[in-house]
Amino acid sequence: PGPTYAQKYIEQARKLGVEFLLETMVLDVTPERKVFATNKYEGVIELEAGAIVLAMGCRERTRAQIQLPGSRPAGVYTAGAAQRWVNIEGYMPGKNFVILGSGDIGMIMARRLTFEGANVERVLEIMPYLSGLSRNYVQCLLDFDIPLQLQHTVNRIIGNDRVEAIESVKVDEHFKPIPGSEEIIPCDTLLLSVGLIPENELSKKAGVSLDARIGGPIVDDEYQTSVSGIFAAGNVVHVYDLADWVTQAGFRAGAAAAKYAMGKLAKKSRTITTSGGSHVRYVIPHSINPDNLKEHEIPLQLRVSQPIESPVRVVVRAGEKEITRKNEMYARPGEMISINLQEKHYDSIMHTDELVVDIIER
Repeated sequence: PGPTYAQKYIEQARKLGVEFLLETMVLDVTPERKVFATNKYEGVIELEAGAIVLAMGCRERTRAQIQLPGSRPAGVYTAGAAQRWVNIEGYMPGKNFVILGSGDIGMIMARRLTFEGANVERVLEIMPYLSGLSRNYVQCLLDFDIPLQLQHTVNRIIGNDRVEAIESVKVDEHFKPIPGSEEIIPCDTLLLSVGLIPENELSKKAGVSLDARIGGPIVDDEYQTSVSGIFAAGNVVHVYDLADWVTQAGFRAGAAAAKYAMGKLAKKSRTITTSGGSHVRYVIPHSINPDNLKEHEIPLQLRVSQPIESPVRVVVRAGEKEITRKNEMYARPGEMISINLQEKHYDSIMHTDELVVDIIER
């Protein structure tokens, strides 16, 4: 389980003598790697760092950010807020739920609320496909007979002091409500699982360049940002499916940051950019140093722009030259795909300026 997984690394960090400042808020990070923070014990703190790893994670989209119409009663929460109340604080936010969005947290909370005796009326998803992992759909919705309605959204929230119902509506391919498809669903709580945004307000203060498509920093294969000595890893870069991937990114960013602070991070002989080709929305990292292939594999992580429910081939190419490939049974926006570059590919990419990743139907 997640808490046990996290505790393992907490204990490892303590054994290594890592100093923690808990209940501390970072106010500012400068391009010169100065960190300004505050807490109730020491007031305002100024730290000068040899290297910084940004690991702020991501935040949930709110009702305001998706411009949800209707009245403003109590009972409209993000799925993550409800998750904390139920799992940690021991509070139930309601009895009869509708969940908007088929993100992983929303589907997991549908199951958890059912465990706790609540009634989950249904899950509504505006897209024509699932937003989260297929396994969460099976284990959290199908196994508990919780309906999922694709191409549906909340048209109106009804209620004065507390949510009394929501009005759902079917949408067309342009996300416009279809007249006559409205349905009133009685409920006392609406949970929102409508996407995550990488938390990069501090990154902006540090002068870090961001990728407008995904909202995270532009990073190389060692997760160094556009500002020398400032690294980033995890959901602050792009939204991951699994903690395992985040852990691996953290290891790599931490190792590179330590080398930088000690003056041992090798200078790049050349930089090769990466980009998404056919059906690929984005690729992380944004660039690689081919010399690093002599020490370890470099994973290229990507998401597709639209679901492909037939077998596909993931192809990395330099111009018209194929570098490597792998097969997948399908490709879905909610499930990250990873393909590794290895030392054997070094000679093939050494003289190219760009690698393109394509998804091709087999």
